[in-house]
Amino acid sequence: MHDERVGNVLGAAALAVSDLLLAGVTGASGISASGAAALIVLRASPGLSVTELGRRIGLSQPAAARMVDSLEARDLVERQRGAGKEVAVRATEGGLNTAYRILSARGGRLAGLVAKLDESERETLDRLLGKLLTGAYEEVRSSERLCRLCDRAACVADGWDCPVGAAERAQLAG
Repeated sequence: MHDERVGNVLGAAALAVSDLLLAGVTGASGISASGAAALIVLRASPGLSVTELGRRIGLSQPAAARMVDSLEARDLVERQRGAGKEVAVRATEGGLNTAYRILSARGGRLAGLVAKLDESERETLDRLLGKLLTGAYEEVRSSERLCRLCDRAACVADGWDCPVGAAERAQLAG
C-alpha cells in the first residue's frame, strides 16, 4: 500500500470524524467549538486562569479572554477573584450541564460511526489509534490540547490506559 494513499485516506477520515464530532458539539451547546472545549476542560479542571484555559484549548490570551467573556455572558462560566490579580474561571451549573450535553452528543456521534465496525475491527482500530495518538503527543506535547474535547472518564474506564496519558507519563519519566 502506498504511504501517500494511506496518508490521504487518513486525512479524509480525520476531517470526516472532526466534522461529525464538531457538529455534535456545537449542535448540543449552541456555542463555538473553543467554547465547548473550554467547558469540558473546566469540568475536569475547575479554577484555571484565563491564560491557562486558553493554552489548554489552543487560544491566545486575548482570544481566550473574549471567549470567557462570551461564555460568562451566557452564564456558563464565572470569574472568581483570587489573591492579588489572580482570577480563576469556573463553569457554572449551567456550564457543567452544557458540558455534559456536549460529551453526550460527541459520544453518540462517534459511537454511531464506530458501530459500523465489527468487534475485531474495533479492537484493531483501538490499537492503531493508540499508536497514532502516541505519535501525535510526540508532536504536540500537550495532553490537555489533544484531549480538549475528550470524555476523560471514558479514557480510564475498566482500567483502560489512555494512550495520550501514557505518552505524557513516559515523556515526563524520562
